[in-house]
Amino acid sequence: MATNQSELDSFRLFPSTDDNKTQLGLSFLDDSPEKPPLPLPPPCLEVLLSEVSSSIKPTFEPVNFDGLTLLKGRVSTHEVFALSNSDLVPGKYEGGLKLWEGSLDLIKTLRLEMECGNLSLVGKKVLELGCGHGLPGIFSCLQGASCVHFQDFNSEVLQCLTIPNVVANLPVKSESLSSEVRFFAGDWSEVHQILPNLQTDDLDSNCSSGANSSFGYDVILMAETVYSISTLPALYQLIKKCISHPHGVVYMAAKKYYFGVGGGSRRFISLVEKDDVMVASLIAEVGGGSSNVREVWKLQFK
Repeated sequence: MATNQSELDSFRLFPSTDDNKTQLGLSFLDDSPEKPPLPLPPPCLEVLLSEVSSSIKPTFEPVNFDGLTLLKGRVSTHEVFALSNSDLVPGKYEGGLKLWEGSLDLIKTLRLEMECGNLSLVGKKVLELGCGHGLPGIFSCLQGASCVHFQDFNSEVLQCLTIPNVVANLPVKSESLSSEVRFFAGDWSEVHQILPNLQTDDLDSNCSSGANSSFGYDVILMAETVYSISTLPALYQLIKKCISHPHGVVYMAAKKYYFGVGGGSRRFISLVEKDDVMVASLIAEVGGGSSNVREVWKLQFK
């Protein structure tokens, strides 16, 4: 995906202060009309590193981040899903083969957060939700995370793209790699059942009750995951089940609004604020003069 340089130049990181915590009243956003029910989601399963696709080989191209270069693969939706020119087929394919702008915004934000002393990934347990290419998770590996788990709706995305990207960027077969990397496919409403490191005896309890911090992930990353209104509650509940209490942090990159599908960062943040368990801070935005601003948010427990 070609990245517009003017958009990158307009990237703005906000200071992480209490003044940035916003209370957003979004009552003007009405729910979308009811739609036909989606097909049943694919089964949740772990995809092993050895289960990389042998029939579909991505072509790789560099993505540059001010001195850091990552490789990203390219495969077509026609090759993998027999779909032509489709970024999203709800319930079947959720856009994981495309490199969305939010993934790049997320990596830029993580680097700046580290430079400002607001974040360290060394020794951290990281989960990337809706990973697709997995570049933010790969970046976390390179920054010393102890384990990085990649999740996507489609196992085919993990086999044909995520795992090849990980192999292309990391010495995964070498003892020099300090991170444990694992891959999990499934719907957000069910995938917690197969994720490691969770407190399985009380997954549905409210995270504000003081769960043991040895369970869960220290950092959850997600880019362009909040496009669909119908999936936002399941995504938020999954975050609360997966995040370590009380010091876990979520970084979310997304467009302010996703026209035509009704979701967006502001819709998701409204859900978070109504729950009143986590606090959301807007820490970066991209393309402030464009018609649809991209944002990066940080979520933490109150």
